[in-house]
Amino acid sequence: MLHTYEPPTPDYRIDGFEAATEQIEDDFSSATLSGDLFVPVAEHHSADGRDSYLLLYDRAAIWDIPGTAEYVTLHITRNVEQRTFDFASERHPVAPLAQNSLIRRGCPQKAAEVSNHHGPRPADPLTARLEDLLRTNPGNRYEVLDHYTDNPCSFGFGVEVRTLVHDSHPHSARTPYRLFLEETTKDLRSYTVREGAFTSAEEADTWVMERDSPLPQAPAPPGAVDRRAEAARARSIRSGNGLAVAPAPVSPPRSAEPAPKRSRGGTR
Repeated sequence: MLHTYEPPTPDYRIDGFEAATEQIEDDFSSATLSGDLFVPVAEHHSADGRDSYLLLYDRAAIWDIPGTAEYVTLHITRNVEQRTFDFASERHPVAPLAQNSLIRRGCPQKAAEVSNHHGPRPADPLTARLEDLLRTNPGNRYEVLDHYTDNPCSFGFGVEVRTLVHDSHPHSARTPYRLFLEETTKDLRSYTVREGAFTSAEEADTWVMERDSPLPQAPAPPGAVDRRAEAARARSIRSGNGLAVAPAPVSPPRSAEPAPKRSRGGTR
């Protein structure tokens, strides 16, 4: 018998609770309107029953406004004495930013890790490192300015997500506008993340529109070159005939429109 994977459904844990106000009830109904198409990616419920943190993938986002972010975070807070609840909801272009949002709201970092492993996997160590930077956002260095999700819903193309941030770290002063480019393969098995460095948001938009040159890679942080050289020497000692693997190429654009000039997402 053929067994197909059925994703779990979100566990809001609000049975026996009422929304604290009518407005909250309306907002929650709106935020979970496509709840039957939400796929839980990470989920945590506090031991005292007062807080639930959910990271969800919204399969219905492809029918929304073009560019709509596909990840949704929900933080549900309950008054267990009065049996009422409140919530906060946001949309995020990529999972690490969604995880960061939940962690800032009090979710344990370990609990925010991806628990649904049926999706694509990071293709290389650089992807994992860049995702970790977005997830932890050390010193609140990154401010999201814009984002666009290009999901053609076709087996002939992969998915591309562009996230433009301003990086306030001193090492990024010359090129503070960073474009994080996430590209998922058309078989949806793996993805890469690359960081482009630009002097202005307009320069980043121009690159997205034209794509007449490779993504201008962000400079390596101080000391990183030496660490990479040491790692390369270690690899060459272990296997002298190993071949270096070039970074994944940046694919040509599938659509000409730049990232929208506003972030898609709701914050109640």
